[in-house]
Amino acid sequence: MAQVEGLICLKYLDESGFCMWSPVSYTYVLKGEQKHLEQTARRGRRLSILALWEPLVSFEYGLAIGSFTSETFIKMMNWEAERAQWRLIDSGQLTVVVLDNSSLHTSQQVQAKWSQWQEKGLYFFFLPKYCSEMNPIEPEWHQLKTHELAGRMFEDEYDLALAVMDGVEARGHRGGYSTERFKFNSA
Repeated sequence: MAQVEGLICLKYLDESGFCMWSPVSYTYVLKGEQKHLEQTARRGRRLSILALWEPLVSFEYGLAIGSFTSETFIKMMNWEAERAQWRLIDSGQLTVVVLDNSSLHTSQQVQAKWSQWQEKGLYFFFLPKYCSEMNPIEPEWHQLKTHELAGRMFEDEYDLALAVMDGVEARGHRGGYSTERFKFNSA
């Protein structure tokens, strides 16, 4: 209700991951032939994505090889807190981020930052445990994986990252929302 009345900006946060060998959801082959999918010589490391999605408005994300840490999460939330502060000054809107109870989101390092972020207008709303299906960003991951990357193989993590960035841009273009990538090493 507060979002509808323009009192808050509501965003959904989650992480997901990508491998250099994307699963094939379905395929066609000629009758009598067996499906064959060429694979790269090495499997590579997982590419992780951390994103904030404001439906129909924006998709802000960061990429990392391997897993995110409390430090990388804090860097991205500091960035979001700066944006929240400008939103609060410009429109009086608070920014509320809906997220799960991952240990990444609730670590002691992260909890120590909550009051600082709240002063800037950034608040967290935690979903009940084991209810990731309640987060509307989940279908975005599904769409990205099944429509942008399905059945593709990548030589290295760099090529995979480029494909994920292209996929995010394509989803944003089709969905009519902006996309922006947070660069962890430049913050």
